[in-house]
Amino acid sequence: MKSVQDLGDLQGKRVLIRCDFNVPLDGVTITDDGRIRAALPTLTALRDAGAKVIVLAHLGRPKGAPEAKYSIAPAAQRLGELIGSTVKVATDVVGDSAAATVAGLADGEIAVLENVRFEPGETSKVEAERVALAEKFAAMADVFVSDGFGVVHRKQASVYDVAKSAPAAMGSLVKKEVDVLRQLTVTPERPYVVVLGGAKVADKLAVIDNLLKTADTLVIGGGMAYTFLKAQGKEIGNSLLDAEKLDVVADYVVQAAAAGKQILLPTDVVVAPAFGPDGPATVVGIDDIPADQMGLDIGPETAKAYADAIRGAKTVFWNGPMGVFEMELFAGGTLAVAQALTECEGLTVVGGGDSAAAVRQLGFSDDQFGHISTGGGASLEYLEGKELPGIAVLDEGN
Repeated sequence: MKSVQDLGDLQGKRVLIRCDFNVPLDGVTITDDGRIRAALPTLTALRDAGAKVIVLAHLGRPKGAPEAKYSIAPAAQRLGELIGSTVKVATDVVGDSAAATVAGLADGEIAVLENVRFEPGETSKVEAERVALAEKFAAMADVFVSDGFGVVHRKQASVYDVAKSAPAAMGSLVKKEVDVLRQLTVTPERPYVVVLGGAKVADKLAVIDNLLKTADTLVIGGGMAYTFLKAQGKEIGNSLLDAEKLDVVADYVVQAAAAGKQILLPTDVVVAPAFGPDGPATVVGIDDIPADQMGLDIGPETAKAYADAIRGAKTVFWNGPMGVFEMELFAGGTLAVAQALTECEGLTVVGGGDSAAAVRQLGFSDDQFGHISTGGGASLEYLEGKELPGIAVLDEGN
């Protein structure tokens, strides 16, 4: 795949770049600007090269039409604050405002076009509709740079089709993500520990299936752990359960044992009568979960065992919190896992999404980990062994 450096002299060139600015908002206030910060190295390199930079990005899930609550403006404003320079913002994607904004760019300036998902062609299942929009994107620029790793698993106009309509290269963020994920799947140093949490087993089934071939130990926490425990005949009360997957997870335990792999499951959990920040919270062994309560975090004994496994690893991949980390009563397990990652001397990768938000909310800085991915879904699909369209199209060349 070509990198930005392979595009030659960019002085005065119009560079269209797909970034991932899908940041969490509390109203109009950004609560985690990690994805915007992750885009800075490539954007800064393009500015320093004298390029006229045109940013495509999305925020939220609008349905192919403008919605004020999904405007890209807060992300663009934050980008300007981070680079210490004015960022121009178009009020549409490929309309008159976008054309005028791009035409008014000076060398080294950045413009952010409005949310690409305001255009129905962006996410259309009809290829011709995506291609038509992609050609409008390509007409604005001389080259295209893909640097939004969080969307490379989507066959969308600003991710996939535009890379066929203009000379294309990957940005430094995408390159780093791919390099790290290849290391996790092809050449991991051992012991290799994978920590999986989050709410639903179904979201991680394909990952577990594939990683049973490469990882040495799977550590299971979060809501998904209760389906594993139920499959072992445990009483899980009102805890989350994916009843349709009981046979599947039971088979994973058998497969792991046959292959000499280890699956670590909770030995104690934190329970409460209802989902909420006020508890009361109680630590119980997994054989003592009350029928009328629910598990909302792993317990301290489990947290210690998980942390010990992580600290002894040479490679760790973590995706998904161990409990409801947003509530202080149920954040202990996630905190313990994050702390252990910072103490591990091997490669530690935080797999984006809720895990990335958790480590920042709990007070950790990005540089305490080997790598924090910006693409939860994309990372998982890569680890499942799936082809990522936004990466494959760059491999095809132009």
